Amino acid sequence: MDHNEQNKAFPVSWDMFHRDARALAWRLSGQGEWKAIVCITRGGLVPAAIVARELGIRTIETVCIASYHDYDNQGQLQVIKPVDPKVIDLEDGEGSGVLVIDDLVDTGKTAKVVREMLPKAHFATVYAKPMGVPLIDTFITEVSQDTWIYFPWDMGWQFQPPLAKDTRG
Repeated sequence: MDHNEQNKAFPVSWDMFHRDARALAWRLSGQGEWKAIVCITRGGLVPAAIVARELGIRTIETVCIASYHDYDNQGQLQVIKPVDPKVIDLEDGEGSGVLVIDDLVDTGKTAKVVREMLPKAHFATVYAKPMGVPLIDTFITEVSQDTWIYFPWDMGWQFQPPLAKDTRG
């Protein structure tokens, strides 16, 4: 679904995102001893940095996945850079002790691809939509499937139109 077809906008400020990412770290702090973070780029970079700082995790790896939306390959995913095998093999070769971090789980397609690489990893996102929730172990805020989240790194200082179409008198 193209973001122009979305019904609801959910703008997220830097302050709000930082607070939510710290809340994610707080929630994860009691769930195990994490040996590494794998962040799903690009959206996972910022929350992974915050979680790594809060939990004292020094090993941070990326997995780079691109989603191509065109007439021939609607929603096809391509792994641009896989997870370093040394991170996968830290404990049992299946990702135990590894946190996988992303900003958002939407349909869950990306999470499924990464879950195949790291079947025993703990998947955590700041925001989650209903279709993706079953693939995630921990998240902070659920939004409806038809909500388009505007992350702070995607926005500049500009006017935000109100939800109501006609706000005159």
